Parts: sequence; C-alpha cells; structure tokens
Amino acid sequence: MTFTVHGKIIKTDNEGYLLNPDDWTEEVGLVLVKQHEADGHKKVTETGWMLIKFFHDFYEDHMHHPSMNELIRQHEKLEHKTFKHENDYKQNLYEMFPHGPIRMIAKLAGIPKTAIAEEVSGG
Repeated sequence: MTFTVHGKIIKTDNEGYLLNPDDWTEEVGLVLVKQHEADGHKKVTETGWMLIKFFHDFYEDHMHHPSMNELIRQHEKLEHKTFKHENDYKQNLYEMFPHGPIRMIAKLAGIPKTAIAEEVSGG
C-alpha cells in the first residue's frame, strides 16, 4: 500500500506497517489512524494519540519497543491515575486497542512490527 503526505510517497507492507520508519510524522500517523478506524477499529482517543507518540519517541531513543511495564507507567501518567493491578491496565489498553495494543500502537507509531506481530503474521 502507498499513500502521499505533503507530496511524499509513503510505502507500507501488506499489513499497513511503514516500510521506512523514518517516514513517520504526525501527519503520516494521522493517515494510519484514519485507515485503522476505517478498518473498523475504535476511534483513537487523545490518550491513544499520546501512547502512539510515546511509542514513536521511545523507539527513536532506545531502538526497541517499550516493555509492558514502561507502557503501564506512561499510561498511568497520561490517565492521571494509578492502576492497582496490571490486569486493570491491560483491560484499559484492550478497550482502546482490542486487537493487541502493543502491535496496534507500534503500527500507528510507524515503528517496525513487534516480534509477536511477526510471529502472528508469519513474517
């Protein structure tokens, strides 16, 4: 799949992951989110956008996906509440991204597939 943002052609694989993570900008992210929503997924909330930006920035800084613990800490800050149990947090994430929050956020953040997503897709 390809799409154009500000005259630049952006290429994705057949699942919608960017072929070149350096192509990601907020405008590119918006196109990915619109496609995500058009595919029948829930509307991405402001908190969802914050998580997408967190994933993108974290990956740029560390060159790996954030761990679930790092994601939990970030989400607690964004929601201004503490999740007493990890399951509460996971439930909250799955409400926003019901088909796998880590792989869905990674895709929307323009970063490579997680190892789990590759195993599921056979990549």
